[in-house]
Amino acid sequence: MSDSTDLGEWEFVGRRGGEPARLVPGEVIAAIPAAKTQAEQAGKELRFDFLDDQVVLRMLRLRHRDEEAMFNAGLKIGVPLAIIGFGAAVYWGGVVQFWESSTARIAYAVAAGIVVLALLAVYVRTAMAHWGDPVRQNLRARARKYRELAHLARREGADIPAHYPHYGPYPFAANFHPDADVADNTDGESQS
Repeated sequence: MSDSTDLGEWEFVGRRGGEPARLVPGEVIAAIPAAKTQAEQAGKELRFDFLDDQVVLRMLRLRHRDEEAMFNAGLKIGVPLAIIGFGAAVYWGGVVQFWESSTARIAYAVAAGIVVLALLAVYVRTAMAHWGDPVRQNLRARARKYRELAHLARREGADIPAHYPHYGPYPFAANFHPDADVADNTDGESQS
């Protein structure tokens, strides 16, 4: 369900692997005066029209792809890092510490340390590329603000499902960078 071609005309996936959700029309949010005012102010601030259904739908679909790209990058590097690190520790505990030669033990510790540190460095670099990318941060900042607008409208009586649009509050890595390019394609292919 993660491919946007499998989705209906007004559907998006709120969480990685989740069921498709239907876009709440902008007119529902605009019907609440406080939400409409905040949407207009946020639109000027973040250079985004929070009441345009097509634009919001595209942003939500890109946000889903961004979340999947982050998860996949973490999985591709994090799992081998965990397995190799765990294996090196278990092998040390079961075999290497009993070797007669301290030179061999030191050589093993150095080699294992280098491999684990190299994988850890790749993991951190990849995470920073995903979390620190200004275009992706703009996308997350807009998704965060849209979530706040939807929750405000819901609290004020609009017919909006609970937890819509089903993304977290993004406490970090959601800063707006006015000088960053517009997110045309956030699929992780051009990212490492």
